[in-house]
Amino acid sequence: MRLALHLAQKAAMLGEIPVGVIVVLDDDIIAFAHNEKEAIQDATRHAELLALQRATSYLGRWRLSDVTLYSTLEPCPMCAGAMINVRLGRLVYGARDSKSGAAGSVIDIVNSELLNHRVKVSAGILEAECAKLLTNFFADLRRDGRVGRRRSTRNRVGG
Repeated sequence: MRLALHLAQKAAMLGEIPVGVIVVLDDDIIAFAHNEKEAIQDATRHAELLALQRATSYLGRWRLSDVTLYSTLEPCPMCAGAMINVRLGRLVYGARDSKSGAAGSVIDIVNSELLNHRVKVSAGILEAECAKLLTNFFADLRRDGRVGRRRSTRNRVGG
C-alpha cells in the first residue's frame, strides 16, 4: 500500500486526483498506475482500470482471480465493474469514498449478490494517510484553482 500511496503522491504533483494502484500476484508486483484523466483528457483513465489492463496484458489472460489490487481510494462504480469483469480475487483499499464508493460505502458492486462474481475486500489500510492526501489535494484545488503541474486549459483549436 505504501507504493500505491507513492503513486498517488506522484499523481497529485501532476495535477491528477491522487489515486495510486498496484496489482500483486504471489507477492510480486505485476502492474501499477496512477490516475491519468487530466493528462489524457479521458474520464476513463482511472488508476484501477489502467492497472487492471496492464495486469491482464502482463499475464496474457483476463481472469485475475488469483490477484490482489491495492488502491489508495475505494473504487468508483466503473472500476468496481471492471473488477467484477476480470474476476479480481481481492481488493485492498485505503480511504473510503463517501460520494461514489462502490465497495461498501455508497454501494457495494464488488459484493452484489445480483452479479456473477464477488471480490474479497479489505478496507481502511493506511486510511488516514490516503484520506489526508486526497483532502489536501482538494483543499489546494479549491484555494488555488490548481494542484501540481496541471496541463493548460487553453482551447486547443486555434489556441
